[in-house]
Amino acid sequence: MSFMQDKDRERVRERLSELRHAVTLVNFTQDVECMFCQETRQLVGEVAELSDKLRFEVYDFQADRDKAVEMGVDKIPATVILGEKDHGIRYYGIPSGYEFAGFLDDILMVSNRDSGLNPASRELLAEVSKPIHLEVFATPT
Repeated sequence: MSFMQDKDRERVRERLSELRHAVTLVNFTQDVECMFCQETRQLVGEVAELSDKLRFEVYDFQADRDKAVEMGVDKIPATVILGEKDHGIRYYGIPSGYEFAGFLDDILMVSNRDSGLNPASRELLAEVSKPIHLEVFATPT
């Protein structure tokens, strides 16, 4: 059974037709005692099937611990969005509901190699001299 309905799949396919460069969606999961791991793997896999510019990789959080550490993934389910480089974009939990639109936006930004920020914001960010760890939390309420 598909996670996405046919009409939603077509809208997502249209949106993903804007991809310019390859993107890899890396999913960290495990089969036992993980809320939403299976659903996340299925949803992200279905999204990846909708464009030939998307690759989908799945790693077991325990068995592939070195890969998780390498990518800075410390909880599951996790999805990493990679382009020509790692921009540090991580989704923890299932990117559904309101988060799904942001998930697609992030895929497009990585593929198109453009954050969409205006020149003034880019100038301000260019002044940042130290690494910043930023987390955004969302709940389906």
